[in-house]
Amino acid sequence: MYIIETYSLAVLFCIITMFCWGSWANTQKLAGSNWRFELFYWDYVIGIVLLSLIFGYTLGSSGEYGRSFSEDLFQASSKNYALAFVGGVIFNLANILIVAAIAYAGMSVAFPVGIGLALVLGVLVNYISTQKGDPVLLFIGVALVALAIVLDALAYQKLAKSNRKNPKVGLALALVGGFLMSFFYFFVAQSMSLDFSNPEGGKFTPYGAVFVFSIGILMSNFIFNTILMKKPIEGTPLSGVDYFAGKPWVHLVGILGGIIWCVGMSFSILAAEKAGPAISYGLGQGATMIAALWGVFIWKEFKNAPKDTHVLIGGMFLLFVLGLGLIVYAGV
Repeated sequence: MYIIETYSLAVLFCIITMFCWGSWANTQKLAGSNWRFELFYWDYVIGIVLLSLIFGYTLGSSGEYGRSFSEDLFQASSKNYALAFVGGVIFNLANILIVAAIAYAGMSVAFPVGIGLALVLGVLVNYISTQKGDPVLLFIGVALVALAIVLDALAYQKLAKSNRKNPKVGLALALVGGFLMSFFYFFVAQSMSLDFSNPEGGKFTPYGAVFVFSIGILMSNFIFNTILMKKPIEGTPLSGVDYFAGKPWVHLVGILGGIIWCVGMSFSILAAEKAGPAISYGLGQGATMIAALWGVFIWKEFKNAPKDTHVLIGGMFLLFVLGLGLIVYAGV
């Protein structure tokens, strides 16, 4: 199977993860405002599963290191199947809760609470599990990124209108979603051997772990997203008929969104051997900066914002760059 052999290449893969995780949501915008998130999300999940299979039978089945994808799946223990699967279930529930929090309380509450909590706790949990990298530089970097997320939230707050449904409900959903989001990566990393060249028996290589993780997302989606369709946060209830009424190109756009996200997940997991799970996860969460770049320069979300908003946006980008730089340097 293909593996990363140097720390510098691992950092590059983490940066690609950051771009993928910060860009996939653009496909939801491309699908159009009339295509509900609940319907888009089915295609997004299908895209994650498809890409994990494609990577498994290509990158995961070539090269001279480790095990082939099929061999990896057959030899893994039930415990590690459960860990990777649970990681997918946790991610899916956390993702849906944070989306719900945004609907209730707006970006200015949900983003700093949900994503900020996921970043700080996620790095802490993964570092305790596998202590790789300079902890001082790593956590100073994480603190700067978390502060950048707060500035991003303040900028959105200036832009946001006052038509929020219930900020207290949104805050609660963001706290639970962020807490759960901080653990999904840990479960997937625990299911893997971190020696990809000579993987431990019973544990997964990255390709097997990501595939089982994606199955966890898919299977749990029949519960979580079905509930969301029947009892939506906004709008009328939906059914399976609504999904199949979508145009083919709309479904393809959703699948593309899942593929983009899963490229990021796969690259992050591949980078974990050389960079360590904490650094790999922490760099990936720089996706917030990429999402903000799309919002500012492509979708022009701050075009009508007050002038002092641009100071907050500039400060956010500066703190992100400094924080991510320290996270990278922590592993050198």
